[in-house]
Amino acid sequence: MNNITYQKNGDYQIPNLSIAPQDQPLGKYGRMRKTYLQKHRTALFNSLLLSEKLYPHLLEIDQTATRRMDQIMTDLQKKQTPPDKMMYQMEWVGYMNNLKAQAEELIMTELIYN
Repeated sequence: MNNITYQKNGDYQIPNLSIAPQDQPLGKYGRMRKTYLQKHRTALFNSLLLSEKLYPHLLEIDQTATRRMDQIMTDLQKKQTPPDKMMYQMEWVGYMNNLKAQAEELIMTELIYN
């Protein structure tokens, strides 16, 4: 059982709550998930925050999304042949940006907004 200490503030006893320091910074997808939870799922966000499960949850989402992004990109490149990078550089860049946008849209619906 956790020992919770309190401080007196007027007539109220307020618990001294603190969050454990984080070892690894969050990536893009972890921060996006955090923003989504804060704005649209506040009850879940507060529950995870108070039980100190928020950061592990966000870190897991970030790592899963990064792995999934790499997997989707390789799968999409196998399905559609990319233009030659050396001869058609701008077309290749546009092609890769298009694949990345498709992959990110899938990740957003599967992991971030779910």
